[in-house]
Amino acid sequence: MVRADRVCKNYGAVKVLKGISLEVQRGHVACLIGPSGSGKSTFLRCINHLERVDAGRLYVDGTLVGYAERGGKLHELHPRTAAKQRREIGMVFQHFNLFPHRTVVANVVEAPILVKKMRRSEATEMARDLLAKVGLGNKADAYPAQLSGGQQQRVAIARALAMEPKLMLFDEPTSALDPELVGEVLSVMRDLADGGMTMVVVTHEMGFAREVADQLVFMDGGVVVEAGAPEDVLGNPRQDRTREFLARLL
Repeated sequence: MVRADRVCKNYGAVKVLKGISLEVQRGHVACLIGPSGSGKSTFLRCINHLERVDAGRLYVDGTLVGYAERGGKLHELHPRTAAKQRREIGMVFQHFNLFPHRTVVANVVEAPILVKKMRRSEATEMARDLLAKVGLGNKADAYPAQLSGGQQQRVAIARALAMEPKLMLFDEPTSALDPELVGEVLSVMRDLADGGMTMVVVTHEMGFAREVADQLVFMDGGVVVEAGAPEDVLGNPRQDRTREFLARLL
């Protein structure tokens, strides 16, 4: 579902991604771990072309993301064309970014109606089904300010799912939550994984990674230091840098 081939990203003279190569199989969950500043979130944003890459190529479901290749050179797609690609990739951020003046159900139906031209009645029915799926069927007519942080993040997940994506990206979705609210969001993500959703998750939740991930990727300094099955990376890391990081974390 995702194939990164020597992806590089620079911010001026700062090299943030230094040739990332990685594959995520359809229906699998890949968890990205590593210290702050290692390039995890930047890589995630490159997958759906919220960030341009400076070298290398990224493919989602066999399609080159954000660019067309002609004569061996990459040409960036028109923003409207890139946006069409992005419709099939859901993304959940650290902060919920809900419209505060709209109800929960109105937040979820916005994109399907505007982007997919779905009838409001159809979109509303789908939104209520998705809210029930994330355990918020009784909150459809509430406003974001009336919800806890964990509930708002579950609304954000429902909103991303409303576009019927083939791939879901999660950028530290629990980092802004109080500790007691983390579990309810991770539970929804476990259900998505059990349902076969392909997911790439930047996380510090090692228990979730150990339990749910098919692949654990440790990044540091803009490179993949080590990748493999969670039980191998967490239980018997091969690289000194991985061992050092996990010793501090675990």
